[in-house]
This record gives sequence, C-alpha cells and structure tokens, in this order.
Amino acid sequence: MGLLEQCEAAFGAADLYQVLGVRREASGDEIRRGYHRVSLRVHPDRAAPDRKEEATRHFQLLGKVYAVLSDQDQRALYDEQGIVDEESDALSQDRDWEEYWRLLFKKITIKDIEDFEKKYKGSEEELADVKAAYEDFKGDIDKIMESVLCVDYTDEPRIRKIIQQAIDSGEVPSYKVFVKESKQKMNARKRRAQEEAKEAEKTREELGLGDGEDDLKALIQSRNKDRKKEIDDFLAQMEAKYGNNSKKGGKKTVPKKAKK
Repeated sequence: MGLLEQCEAAFGAADLYQVLGVRREASGDEIRRGYHRVSLRVHPDRAAPDRKEEATRHFQLLGKVYAVLSDQDQRALYDEQGIVDEESDALSQDRDWEEYWRLLFKKITIKDIEDFEKKYKGSEEELADVKAAYEDFKGDIDKIMESVLCVDYTDEPRIRKIIQQAIDSGEVPSYKVFVKESKQKMNARKRRAQEEAKEAEKTREELGLGDGEDDLKALIQSRNKDRKKEIDDFLAQMEAKYGNNSKKGGKKTVPKKAKK
C-alpha cells in the first residue's frame, strides 16, 4: 500500500496537505509547523500502552508526509501529478523517523511557552495571524478561534474587534458567516469552552496537581488527546510555533481542514 493509501487509512485523508492541516499554498515554515503540531499529537511517547504500536505507525507516516512536502522536487511532483515517488530517498525505509524529528525540533519548557504568549498577544504577528485565519476560513469564527494561537473563549470579543476593524478598513472582505453569525452558534461555542475549562480544573483537582511544570505534564498526559483546545493541544501549538523560531504568519491549523 502506497503512502497516500496509508494516510487515508490512518488519518482519513489521502491528501498530504490535509494530513498536516495546511493549505496547498503553504510555505515551508507552515508545513514544518503543521508536521510538528500533528506529530506531537500522535507521538508514541504520548500514547497509552495499548495504542503505542498504532501511534508509532502514524508517527512514521507523518515523517514521510513531511519528507515529501519539504522536498522541492517531491512536492512539485505531488502538486502536478498527485502522485508520490515511493522509491525516492526521502521515503527511505531505513530512516529513523524519531531521530529525524528530534533533529528538527528542540525541546522547550513551560516557561518558554508562557514567555511566548506574553509577547505574542497583541503583537503585529497576532494581528496578521487573526486576519489570515479569517480569510482562510471565510469568516467561520469557530475555526478562527481554533486556529489562532493562545486564545480561549474569553478572547473572542478581542478577536472579533480585530477582524471587524480589518473589515472596516478594507483589509479583508466581509463574510456573511462572520457578520451575521447567530446567537445560538455563539452561545454553543461559549458553552463548549466553559465545559472544557471545568473538565480541565476537575481533572487537576482529582489528580491533586499544582501549577509546576511536572504537574502540567502529568495533566497533559492524563487527558483525552482528541479533545478540542485541551492543554496538550495548546502545548503542541506553542511548541510548533515557538520551537522553530518562526517570524511571521505563525498560524496554527488543525488536521480537519486543508489550510495553513
């Protein structure tokens, strides 16, 4: 079974860009961030014992996807013909994909993440990311809030203000799905976020955790890795952006949509 068929079986998408959650027009840095973010979610070290073998397979597949899309010739072949050269050196079966991954991404600390968040919020970079996410998702605020770094539901009024100012100034188009969003959808999003926050706090209390780095790691490992905006997803998103020292367009994406 070829790489595209394996990706469809493992991730439900035969499109390599969708697997990494990036747009087909994504820059090399965006592809790198997408690879980092998704690989953190399926890294064997984060998997439960009974899922470690599956996680290892998925992790190896992601390495191959990134190897194709980060190679200029391989990516051009895929873009033009929709095929992958399975015999290429980029997909060598002998490669240690975990070692390859660790060479690409440095280890960062919780303090690194906190420091980054302080610098990022309200920065020109955040403004650019919000506007880019708005255009990428055609005004869908649910997806925008999932895409922009360091935000939770309490940031929504601020994010909306940024977007509205950009619309008013003509920097971005006016999408009906944004300007005419129903109160029902707004309230549903707020309820989901509040429920997730309560679950996070409940888990922390049940495990008797504090606020230290080891405690946060324990909380991250204890929670469902598929839950939206969970703490380990947040950590992955921060690592993906901060870890490779990107300068612009540090949007995050999720594998469910072909973007960024």
